[in-house]
Amino acid sequence: MKIEPLSVDFTDEQKRYLEGFSTGLQISRVGKGLGGGGAAKAAAEPAGPDAPHLKAQDRTIAAGKKLVDQEKWKREEHPFDAYSRLKDQALIDARPSPADNFRWRYYGLFYVGPTQDSYMCRLRIPNGILKHWQFAGLADLIEPICGPFANVTTRANLQVREIPPKQAVTLIEGIQDLGLCSRGSGADNIRNVTGTPTAGIDPQELLDTRPYAREWHYHILNDRTLTGLPRKFNVAFDGAGKIAVLEDTNDIAFAAVDVKDGFGVEPGIWFRLGIGGITGHKDFATDTGIIVRPADATKVSDAIVRIFIDLGDRTNRLKARLKYVIDGIGMEKFLLLVEDKLGHTFTRVPTEALQPRPVFDRNAHIGVHPQKQQGLNWIGVALPLGLVTCAQMRGLSKIAADLGDGEIRLTVWQNLLIPGVPDDKVALATAAIEAIGLAIKTTEIRAGLIACTGRAGCKFGNADTKATAARIADWCDPIVTVDTPINIHLTGCHHSCAQHYISDIGMIGARVGVGDGDATVDGFHIFTGGGFGPAAEIGQEVFHDIRAEDAPVVIEKLLKAYMTNRASPDETFLSFARRHDGEALRNLADAQVSA
Repeated sequence: MKIEPLSVDFTDEQKRYLEGFSTGLQISRVGKGLGGGGAAKAAAEPAGPDAPHLKAQDRTIAAGKKLVDQEKWKREEHPFDAYSRLKDQALIDARPSPADNFRWRYYGLFYVGPTQDSYMCRLRIPNGILKHWQFAGLADLIEPICGPFANVTTRANLQVREIPPKQAVTLIEGIQDLGLCSRGSGADNIRNVTGTPTAGIDPQELLDTRPYAREWHYHILNDRTLTGLPRKFNVAFDGAGKIAVLEDTNDIAFAAVDVKDGFGVEPGIWFRLGIGGITGHKDFATDTGIIVRPADATKVSDAIVRIFIDLGDRTNRLKARLKYVIDGIGMEKFLLLVEDKLGHTFTRVPTEALQPRPVFDRNAHIGVHPQKQQGLNWIGVALPLGLVTCAQMRGLSKIAADLGDGEIRLTVWQNLLIPGVPDDKVALATAAIEAIGLAIKTTEIRAGLIACTGRAGCKFGNADTKATAARIADWCDPIVTVDTPINIHLTGCHHSCAQHYISDIGMIGARVGVGDGDATVDGFHIFTGGGFGPAAEIGQEVFHDIRAEDAPVVIEKLLKAYMTNRASPDETFLSFARRHDGEALRNLADAQVSA
């Protein structure tokens, strides 16, 4: 009897399932020696720019493990192959499926439902530097089609929010018209490349980071094999300037160092290599003892990323960062793999071969500061928790063009700099900044106040971080005089986008129970004693489950406890906090009388 083939019309989703099912069987057969010979094996071998990722996925499947959904979505359809569908969705103002919501992040678009029925878009701005006309052009682009404002982020980047789905393509194509881009700024990609915001103008810098950040930026954009990693990946370049770039919180940290003579290597300026930073998981980048010639930074970064592509976990998103690859095989074995990829060994020197780093100025991102160029200054503009309106963007752009060197420089402290202002134009620039509702001077509390988007615009947020931060400043400023730099960072969830673990006072959002039932309200766990750079350390929890409405008073009492009990007028909050355990700090805070 002849068996006729079954004729069934499958849906696209069913077809993708069958394709994946067939691939899995083929991998299983090859793994068991049942592939049918060399030709069959060769036919099953992935090829093309996505091959390294497909091979890594294949090894996971062959080992009997299950890919997470995001890996399946990448496998089914690479996001950069789906642009036409994004355009089709924009034409009918359609909201994305979960799979497409992930894919569109490759274009910088994040659908933030159910918090908001709109997209957020994150740009790519290497070293955080853009031209005045790009900043003004962005304001003109976004004002009629989405939220009439932008946010400066903790990666010296810009976010645009409240983007209707129908305007998504108009926005990202308009961004490209301005010579900017958003490509690869989200999902499993190498994120915005940060560098010292005063690069090239800082009187104490050891190295201008701009060419190295730029080279890595374009290397990423022009090599598709560097997209679709097991998870996001961060790289930062510190030129040893006055303003910290927090490079040690990144997966790869390049820090400019001055190598002394007499240690068997050419003296001069090198990059010290740190890897595996992810402070949301309580780890700074590990100092490897390796120094890298600045010209080789991109090659080294590329090799590290490719080992991560091969070995990163594609079954558990919580364990898919570079840190966990290193934890799993050990630092020395990891570095040997990178050396093998590079084709040569690393250069290593002891710590004593390095001159001390020039110290940070924790207020250098606010106010007027002389540049290395005689008679010129950068002006740090205080933005309220990173917010700048379209009208202010145009005003700042005009100030930069007329009174500065034409650049706008973003910092990881959620504000911006206007560089190249001559001495005789500082007063005029200051007045112009004040005329658009901004300032170049602020209190120590506001200068170091950082907040992520929080629950108001992020589905992961457990609390409204920006609103709480604003209430803390409004409450504390009139009643607590803090005379030394202090950082207060509020983050909405475990992703720690606002780096709560490394601040003097860190706050992470939590749902706090009220009453006897299941009802909860916005709240925070509060940490103290975090630091970065030479003072790098993860903060300790001091208060647990503090309701958001009570947070301003708790912070007031902590600040008063510091001002009352510090060992000397020169003792920093960081030093004070580290001298006491959590219980002692709670007792000192509770002893203060609130206004």
